[in-house]
Amino acid sequence: MINTPYKELEPGHRQIHPALQFLIFIGVFIGALFIGTMVGAGIVTALYGINTLTAVGNLNVTSPHFLNSLWILQIAGTTLPILATPVFFSYVITGEPRDYMKPTFRFPWMLFPLVLLIMLISNPTIEVLSNINQKMQLPHFLSGVQKWMEDSESTAQKLTDTMLQMKTLGDLLLNVLLIGLLTAIVEELMFRGVLQTIFLRWTKSTHAAIWITAILFSAFHMEFFGFLPRLMLGMLFGYFVAWSGSIWPAVWAHFLNNGTAVIATYLFQHKIIKVNPDDQHLFSVGSYIFSLVIMVFLLFLYRKTALEHPQMTED
Repeated sequence: MINTPYKELEPGHRQIHPALQFLIFIGVFIGALFIGTMVGAGIVTALYGINTLTAVGNLNVTSPHFLNSLWILQIAGTTLPILATPVFFSYVITGEPRDYMKPTFRFPWMLFPLVLLIMLISNPTIEVLSNINQKMQLPHFLSGVQKWMEDSESTAQKLTDTMLQMKTLGDLLLNVLLIGLLTAIVEELMFRGVLQTIFLRWTKSTHAAIWITAILFSAFHMEFFGFLPRLMLGMLFGYFVAWSGSIWPAVWAHFLNNGTAVIATYLFQHKIIKVNPDDQHLFSVGSYIFSLVIMVFLLFLYRKTALEHPQMTED
């Protein structure tokens, strides 16, 4: 059992069973997604017309204003609802924003360089998980599901490639801020903040809460052939929060993961580097083993550093 700041949480004055909390959270999130999507669609229609909105729905990337419209729909229909839901839930439903969103900065700052090292050394492990994931095949009688998964993956990749077309440094900075930083903040507040806390109070197990949340985090992205590497990232982010009592080490890790991918894509597009960031065959077997061993060692060091200063997680 892990001795973490999570176990010091006390039920607030608005006690709701965690199972009901989860259902309420899902309901609020679905409502926020609906409202956000309607607002985004309204903005696109007002600015560019209904034909542009239709073109986005049909993935007609050659349509004028396609990229701008895609960003409007992404931010209004996904990013802002992911932010609004945990904030509303923490303040209005539970009345415990400190415990559910974990915004405290009272943790050892040495955790930030440790997170950086862990994220760097984890790349070969993530690659091997991705390679395993890519080779997974469903049984023949589920061939229809397999095709749907492949089509969904292709659609998601097409949208990602469109959003990551960066012609200028300004485009790069905007993507680093939106895809790197903003996405990291809102997703960590939702998953490692609220959902992981709900599952901790429900299961009474830090490990179970982290892994359940990581599974939901990976499934949420609807990229089936990237499920395993994203599951591992969710696990890492979960332990970063559980051991520190703060959301910010996980936000930093998430930002490093997303921001590095954006920068590498820009450098490859402009032929500054020759390595395609989408290539999943960059490391050797020895690198995989070395990565896993050092990553585990650094995680133990992170845990030791975080838990040696428990008073820093208390307000």
